[in-house]
Amino acid sequence: MKRSRFSRRNKHTPDTELLIRLCNNLVQSGSRLEDGFWEERLTAAIERLLADDEESPIMAALDHLYGAGGRAYDALADMVEYCCETSIGDGGEAFTGGYDALLIAAPVLAWSRYGIPSGPIAAEMLRNLRVQLQAHVLARDARLALADFLFSPDQLPQSYPATASLTRRLTKVALHDRDLKIDAQQMAETVNFLSDTRYLLAVVAVPRGAPLFRWQEEDGSKQEALRQWRIQGGEALRPLLTACAMELHLPEAYHAATREADRVSRPYAVRAATAFLQTMFNITAADLRAVIAPFYDRSLEEYRIGFTLRNSHDVVHGIVWPLLFDEDEGSDVLSQIETTLREAGVHEVIVLDHRFPLEYCDDCGAPLYPDPDGEPVHAELPEIDETITPRHLH
Repeated sequence: MKRSRFSRRNKHTPDTELLIRLCNNLVQSGSRLEDGFWEERLTAAIERLLADDEESPIMAALDHLYGAGGRAYDALADMVEYCCETSIGDGGEAFTGGYDALLIAAPVLAWSRYGIPSGPIAAEMLRNLRVQLQAHVLARDARLALADFLFSPDQLPQSYPATASLTRRLTKVALHDRDLKIDAQQMAETVNFLSDTRYLLAVVAVPRGAPLFRWQEEDGSKQEALRQWRIQGGEALRPLLTACAMELHLPEAYHAATREADRVSRPYAVRAATAFLQTMFNITAADLRAVIAPFYDRSLEEYRIGFTLRNSHDVVHGIVWPLLFDEDEGSDVLSQIETTLREAGVHEVIVLDHRFPLEYCDDCGAPLYPDPDGEPVHAELPEIDETITPRHLH
């Protein structure tokens, strides 16, 4: 989950001023011992606000520190994420010396012509996923609590306090090596896209100071954990994502995993769109044209890519490539998009260099995409000849 770009100014409350002061003191510290002093006080202040469902002082402090520049913003953002996704406590038969617990996310990139499922996970499938995570991803002494729900991005916790609350709920059952039932009626509706990300969420709990993940152990490695998770975890997930092409990524700490999913989902969307259009029109990627244009609000927010057939100027499909937190007009985003398109087999790529407003369709709210004439238009698939047999969905 990307860190937000801040544009508003929030009123500074005493809690906001406290967070700003503690973070500035932390980054000015001259020793690890002094770091620990400020970190302990910063953690206590953040955990109190999270427990009281008070996000506004945190966001105001982040806003201020982001505008001020320097290292204090990252120090606060890192500590807020730590407090949201981590639980450290005492007690329990298996944790007489205390426990460390971490909220993790397992991202799955998927695309389908028929809609990408989300929602409750049946008990048998949940057991299979648990077995594969414990065998290939988690450390030997780890206990696990899986949420019995396949989350879309719209259904992830939408605030820091909500994330911390989910961590606490999952931690309680992780200490007993059980899973958490999610009330599907309370979940947001999922917006359907051709390609999207789905998430498994869980808490892993270990004895204080013990390894959490397989690659933290002497004979483990991240590369092997990912390889096995993609093979074995992929088989366990396949019944949940029928008629979908999918790509599993390594389960990691919640915020790190969701940020990485934001990053890798952009080139994945390009590859998915190219494959989709090939299946729909029974053509090769070389028969497609891509038009890239920058779209602005106050500053550059995203690039949009309009796809046409090479013998037509009609936009038949489009995708959005959003800028992430550390990207701006000086980044090499445009070259990444062009490289991704050419690697997907699209040879004709048009780059428009004038600024487009961040416009959407008045009727349906869909983004408008650039056509070869430099106009933002609605993407419309033409009627497909039913006698043409689409290529197999890989």
